[in-house]
Amino acid sequence: MAYSCARIILLVFLSLLYLAEANIRHYKFNVVLKNMTKLCSTKPIVTINGKFPGPTLYAREDDNVIVNLTNNVSYNVTIHWHGVKQLRTGWSDGPAYITQCPVQPGGTFIYNFTLTGQRGTLLWHAHISWLRATVHGAIVILPKHGVPYPFPRPHTDKIIVFGEWWKSDVEDVINQSTKSGLPPNISDAHTMNGLTGPITGCNNSHGYTLHVETGKSYLLRIINAAVNDELFFKIAQHNLTVVEVDASYTKPFNTETLFLGPGQTANAILTANHPTGNFLMTISPFMDTVVPVNNATATAFLRYKNTTTSLTMSKIPPVNATSIAQNFSDSLRSLNSDEYPTNVPLKIDHSLFFAIGVGVNPCSTCINGTKTIADINNVSFVMPTMSLLQAHYFNKSQGVFTDDFPGRPLTPFDYTGGNNSKPLSNLQTKNGTQVYRLEFNATVQIIIQGTSVIAPESHPTHLHGSNFFVVGKGLGNFDPLMDPKKFNLVDPVERNTVSVPTAGWTAIRFIADNPGVWFFHCHLEVHTSWGLKMAFLVEDGKGSNEKLPQPPSDLPKC
Repeated sequence: MAYSCARIILLVFLSLLYLAEANIRHYKFNVVLKNMTKLCSTKPIVTINGKFPGPTLYAREDDNVIVNLTNNVSYNVTIHWHGVKQLRTGWSDGPAYITQCPVQPGGTFIYNFTLTGQRGTLLWHAHISWLRATVHGAIVILPKHGVPYPFPRPHTDKIIVFGEWWKSDVEDVINQSTKSGLPPNISDAHTMNGLTGPITGCNNSHGYTLHVETGKSYLLRIINAAVNDELFFKIAQHNLTVVEVDASYTKPFNTETLFLGPGQTANAILTANHPTGNFLMTISPFMDTVVPVNNATATAFLRYKNTTTSLTMSKIPPVNATSIAQNFSDSLRSLNSDEYPTNVPLKIDHSLFFAIGVGVNPCSTCINGTKTIADINNVSFVMPTMSLLQAHYFNKSQGVFTDDFPGRPLTPFDYTGGNNSKPLSNLQTKNGTQVYRLEFNATVQIIIQGTSVIAPESHPTHLHGSNFFVVGKGLGNFDPLMDPKKFNLVDPVERNTVSVPTAGWTAIRFIADNPGVWFFHCHLEVHTSWGLKMAFLVEDGKGSNEKLPQPPSDLPKC
């Protein structure tokens, strides 16, 4: 009897200890229209709680986050928690028609997930059509109470969110492109924390100001929430020390320029080492190929306390500064410490080769009789009319999807040899809703091979439901005999989104330890819209904690 009482007391104590460590964080997201003025013109935009960028989610590692979403606009809406691993909570991942049907006008849905083993900076954004242009915000995950950062603690932190702005309604932009078969119009401006910076002739155009004090250090939580543009970030006469990317700690390194693709995040320490001054901050685009890009530079200001001096300018990188982009990526290494080890899969169960790029398909209603599309292994993904996760869970996949996505191109070719490598008559792709099936705990390697068909381009590629290790990358065609010898299997950077270099390749590895259906796609929204996407179906494991739970009762219906 005494033993039983002691055991009960111990269980109660442990439960209270867990509750003290892990909190429940409640948020209310109201999807509403808000009139916003930029570039001398006003338009209504879709927002969360009337804010652009939207509200920041604050939590600690292992906290439970509950977001009650109410849709008050005429569009269907979903929210994706970009980079949150969603261990056994795939119903809350958010991509429309992949893990859920969208929340229809007037509808509600409760997103419920736990930040298991994660700390750092991530983002949330809409995951249907192009609504994420204005529906996005930051996720700040602090370490557990009493757990220090693996770097000197800054005095405070500041959030900087990059974005893109169109004068037109973004839904009109993509709808017009879909109808015509032509690429969509590029954005008209870039933004930092929702502001473009001063614009000549527009009195209401302002820039974000970061106020600092001499001798203090600041942890900048930097997020690229742009729709289609990879971006450089600089602060005049200040270097930054990168300590984390995509909510994974890195070996610290100093740089004067950060490079982030859409969906990527970075934490960098800024030391205010000037006695006084007003310094220009800039974000500017990267594009090292012939594809049109919004070349506008967004400006903001780093201002020291009691400053009266004039503005110190910054030299922005050239738009085609490949070396700056690659040097930044090459400098990233996982921390790989005793507290934060780098567990790279060494034995591979599934070795995949994904050739990604664009093509042309017939379109009788389009302007030129064709439409531009994008594909993986010559499959242009067709969105289903019900969610893949529901079809999988309820064994109703027939007529919704097939599990025969090709693990490598059915017809190999010279992927980076230019247009001559693939005859014009063979630019057409196959349309299909296909997934690739993985057994629970399978280890996976993917060689993501960019192609030069029509035009080579950098592809920031995102995996839902898991982080991955970037074990290698290079230019040209991947060499299966020589390139693996150069893989970094010791301290490769851990990410959820990686930029595949223009006319090059990237090798990633991950463990499929999260049952569900997980989206894999280019995070340039234009390419996602064109079909550069697929999904992995990860089967249940044998244990009770290795199975996908039943869907929540309020899961939206299609």
